[in-house]
Amino acid sequence: MKNIFPKDFLWGGATAANQCEGAYNVDGKGLSIQDIMPKGIMSAPTEEPTKDNMKLVGIDFYNRYKEDIKMFAEMGFKTFRMSIAWSRIFPNGDDSKPNEKGLEFYDKVFDELAKYGIEPLVTLSHYETPLHLAKKYDGWLDRRLIGFYENYVRTVFTRYKNKVKYWLTFNEINSILQAPLMSGGILTDKSKLSKSDLYQAIHHELVASALAVKIGHEINSEFKIGCMIIAIPNYPLTPNPDDVIETMMKDRKNLYFADVHVRGTYPKYLNKYFEENGISITKEDGDDEILKNTVDFISLSYYMSSCVTADEEKNKVGAGNIIIGVQNPYLQESEWGWQIDPKGLRYILNFLYDRYQKPLFIVENGLGAVDELITDENGNKTVNDDYRIKYLNDHLVQVALAIEDGVEVMGYTSWGCIDLVSASTAQLKKRYGFIYVDRHDDGSGTLERYKKKSFYWYKDVIGTNGATLK
Repeated sequence: MKNIFPKDFLWGGATAANQCEGAYNVDGKGLSIQDIMPKGIMSAPTEEPTKDNMKLVGIDFYNRYKEDIKMFAEMGFKTFRMSIAWSRIFPNGDDSKPNEKGLEFYDKVFDELAKYGIEPLVTLSHYETPLHLAKKYDGWLDRRLIGFYENYVRTVFTRYKNKVKYWLTFNEINSILQAPLMSGGILTDKSKLSKSDLYQAIHHELVASALAVKIGHEINSEFKIGCMIIAIPNYPLTPNPDDVIETMMKDRKNLYFADVHVRGTYPKYLNKYFEENGISITKEDGDDEILKNTVDFISLSYYMSSCVTADEEKNKVGAGNIIIGVQNPYLQESEWGWQIDPKGLRYILNFLYDRYQKPLFIVENGLGAVDELITDENGNKTVNDDYRIKYLNDHLVQVALAIEDGVEVMGYTSWGCIDLVSASTAQLKKRYGFIYVDRHDDGSGTLERYKKKSFYWYKDVIGTNGATLK
């Protein structure tokens, strides 16, 4: 296709510390909530880390980062989205002093990326709240976490002020309503949490996020700091006005997170929702002022769209990424029941840009699938993942169309650019990467890396700045 992508478009891939690093108790690292979530969000947490938890080893990025980054560089990555494990820097989360070995590890990773001219895009908190903060304070339910988070971000902003330019405050911040433990470090069972509890925790996160923006810009005025939301286009299931109004309401529950991040104040529509649902939250003096520190850009994950209906009989929720809705009869779905809707990405990019007029960054998009490792005619082990190539190609074509529509898109990082442990199900069977990692759900495997067919496809896409897309 004709070259539509900007010359400085940030092509790359995305990971998270808890899903790839491993080394869960090495070099002074403390435990995170992920270390007691062996089944992801599919079952209750365990008391202590258990051997069946794939994330304890992950894909051993901690020891293999040089090899992996070299392969990212071979694909031509301009950026690499990763996260810093909070508990690697502050083992308990509320420590007075940081763990130097943890800081040194990320120094080495950033230096390795710099060697190849790859810009790090760093998520400060990606579903990996220190376990101690969950156990002692019940995560973000407790206002004291704002101070602990501030201490953490000051530490890493200061340490890496000349190595990292792009930052995200919280991964998929709007997922807390569906996954309070994974997203908000809240150990209390979801069934026992009131809506007031959840929205109070959200308020603490929003204040902390705005504070991070303020601190970051003070430490280095060149920092670009964004929020990160699950972007899900909601379509009315029918043209019935009841379905249209219901869709508007569902959109608002999701969008208010971005509204606060971008506009620096709570939207008025939330007042009515709070009133109707008996929700009350406590704000402290100065909170509203802090919220005025708005983000430089909006980043988003996009995997699927959903439908919305006011008709209870038709309201049958499908499978998908944390925030889900009614299945669309016009769409196909993946092996995990996630509906595939490339055009939904163009739609949501336009929708968000029209609403906010802020640059957008697609920091997660990809296809989880069962991959078969084969030996090709040259004796090389690989995966013929044409299904992944088709999925990513079709979505990137829609990104190009959105850019043609006038949307300002900063970049695209495919999730996860190398096979890693899935967040929702904690499986390795559900693979996303351009690079196959020889590790399996029973813990077996050599951890060797192999380039899939999609590796070379993505290399060509980046090398031509999107011109090879069809």
